[in-house]
Amino acid sequence: MSPLEIAATLLGVIGVWLMIRQNIWAWPVGLVQVATFGWVMYRSKLYSDAILQVFFFLILAYGWWHWLRGRGRQEIGLPVTRLSRAKLLGWIALGAAAAWAWGDYMHRTTQAATPHWDAFILMFSLIAQWLQARKQLETWSFWLVVNVVAMAVYWSNGLPLMAALSVVYFGMAVAGLRSWKKSMATP
Repeated sequence: MSPLEIAATLLGVIGVWLMIRQNIWAWPVGLVQVATFGWVMYRSKLYSDAILQVFFFLILAYGWWHWLRGRGRQEIGLPVTRLSRAKLLGWIALGAAAAWAWGDYMHRTTQAATPHWDAFILMFSLIAQWLQARKQLETWSFWLVVNVVAMAVYWSNGLPLMAALSVVYFGMAVAGLRSWKKSMATP
């Protein structure tokens, strides 16, 4: 365990806790966390996870802007909404196809430790992060699945703290799902 892995872990827990509470400070904390986590993943040869952090950084910046913009239009802030069944299935299909293609590419062109599982984490995390930025309830379901896979990948690649963080994130995703569902306005 490196000091950077410890810092990324602590910032990750704080960031997700703030996100569950729909607190705007989740976004800047997340920006620092993903920069730190990206370096840890790169050093561990989890290249898809390292690339993921770059995309997370961009989506976090967008999410921060989007939430601030939404708060400006309403007293209560940007509301939590749900995806239609067709959009949900579309995101799942897109994630599966992209994960397969990226995993195959990483397998052929790098010495990635677990290219296909790493690609799964990459693609479905991007989807979950995008849905989070848009304040879609389904973000938490995607995070549940991603964290189950991440637990195994990180543990098998000698990152026990990151694996433990995935366990914590799993529990926090359950809490986030409950909290955001409760905050949804009834139609």
